[in-house]
Amino acid sequence: MRLDLRIPLGLMFTLTGVILTSFGYATRGRIDLYAKSLGIDANLWWGLVLLVFGLTMLFLGRRGQMSTEKEPPKLADAGEARRGH
Repeated sequence: MRLDLRIPLGLMFTLTGVILTSFGYATRGRIDLYAKSLGIDANLWWGLVLLVFGLTMLFLGRRGQMSTEKEPPKLADAGEARRGH
């Protein structure tokens, strides 16, 4: 079984998205904190973007792993098939 790179990337982005979204949600009423970003809660919105991206990577990585697990094993070359190895 091979590890798909999308799974650890998805976990990292999902975890970062959860942390950033939680912080943005907890501080959504603080006007002084978001004065530099014109009142936009950048932590909340970018946290949601990272969360969606991370979950997408997890979904695609898991789907890719399941499709490779269903495939029958392939023979290395025709010479081994004739010898029975």
